Amino acid sequence: MSEELVCITCPMGCRLTVDRLDDSSLKVDGNRCSRGIQYATEELLAPKRMVSATARISVSADTLDFGSIMRLPVRTTMPYPKERVPDLLKAIYALNVSLPVKRGEVLINDFKGSGVDVIAARTLP
Repeated sequence: MSEELVCITCPMGCRLTVDRLDDSSLKVDGNRCSRGIQYATEELLAPKRMVSATARISVSADTLDFGSIMRLPVRTTMPYPKERVPDLLKAIYALNVSLPVKRGEVLINDFKGSGVDVIAARTLP
């Protein structure tokens, strides 16, 4: 049984057809470069995703005039295993970030030994 994917590693957007062989390997057709094979292999055998979310901001008397922004956009520094994303999101939503925070500041370091950090995606005073 074939699976179809659209490769997203470059602007060409190759339509890939992937067959799982008896020896658990994959046969990839439709790619116009070697990145298509790598993309299909990772997507079907060990999918990962960049994670973007928002974290709660600690509000104190001196930050009440900050306006309507009550959450801080955050993101991972690299893709994280797709099946473990809900666990990561739970940790992000449990954060309570104190201001000030600078864009790129690490809020969660090396989540569960994965090598993936969660960083602030915006500077807030």
